[in-house]
Amino acid sequence: MRSKSKERMKEIRQYAEQFCISHLRTPSTGEIAQALRISKATVHNYLKAMDGQGMLSYQGGKLRTRVTQQVSMEQVGIPIAGAIPCGSPEEEVENIEEYIAFPRAVVGDGEFFILRASGDSMTDAGIDSGDLVVVRKQLEASPGQIVAALVDGGSTLKRLGYDEDAERVVLYPENRERNYPPIKGHSISIQGVAIRVMKELI
Repeated sequence: MRSKSKERMKEIRQYAEQFCISHLRTPSTGEIAQALRISKATVHNYLKAMDGQGMLSYQGGKLRTRVTQQVSMEQVGIPIAGAIPCGSPEEEVENIEEYIAFPRAVVGDGEFFILRASGDSMTDAGIDSGDLVVVRKQLEASPGQIVAALVDGGSTLKRLGYDEDAERVVLYPENRERNYPPIKGHSISIQGVAIRVMKELI
């Protein structure tokens, strides 16, 4: 392997740390490559060499330095991933709008995404149309939890339940005025559990 430039190593580490401070996540090899105008393969080779020299940790495609580790311990950047209906399941809309920073102590460990609620079927649970719902990614949930779920190809946000007579999962809306029916799709797939709701104060 050809020797690596010490200046380039310092440049890569500095960029990665500044990116992490600004975006609350470490950059991908593609983002580093684009910023420094070098190939992704070159970035990858430099990161492996820097890992070997103890300049940073690069294991399993994850880049860590003392600075990025400290940032990740203090805050986590959660993407706003799009809209999810609080009504009948609709085709999922996924479009990362931006990232919002949360203290790690508030959301805890795990991976998260934020969905913009649409509709009024969960108003009695305190979720109104336009609210931002923080969701922890997980494929299983307990009855009583509010979940983001795929139902027969569409997405929705509902209270998880279980119909013992029918022996199947049911998704319950919470709006006494509108009295929406529960959802009993043939294929219900849990995508995550809602942990927080963010509202605009008018």
